[in-house]
Amino acid sequence: MRAAEQAFHASQEKQRHFGEVQYPAATWDHARRVMVKAEHTAKGSNPRFLVTNLTGAAQALYDEVYCPQGEMEHRIKEPQMGLLADRTSCHGWWANQFRLLLASFAYVLVERLRTLGLAGTELARAQAQTIPLKLLKIGAVVLRNTRRLRILLSSSYP
Repeated sequence: MRAAEQAFHASQEKQRHFGEVQYPAATWDHARRVMVKAEHTAKGSNPRFLVTNLTGAAQALYDEVYCPQGEMEHRIKEPQMGLLADRTSCHGWWANQFRLLLASFAYVLVERLRTLGLAGTELARAQAQTIPLKLLKIGAVVLRNTRRLRILLSSSYP
């Protein structure tokens, strides 16, 4: 970590150093391979430790196996956290199935919007819950009287 920090201060660019150690935790029956990523950026130190039994160079395993796996896990979590796919609180099975189906459709639409319509923009890698907040949800005032319903949208929203 010290070497990454010193290299960052010398160059002012993100530094990543990789290595590995054999670590014998007290509860393990033998020492295991632990990959170490020592990263330092303008935000500070960002160490990572991964216990693995895979063979290969630490940096290649981190970049080619573990980072894509983490990205995939984030994408799996997106519909649950951002589009309420985990909301199955109805008493009937069909109602919960329908809610899940709607959340899945919403996720597909947001994903298509992200990859096709937002390519090359700052929202191209945005999370699924960010896109509706930035693009689809618009503040409005609803005025209702006996004869009509008026929706007043903000004139400054693109």
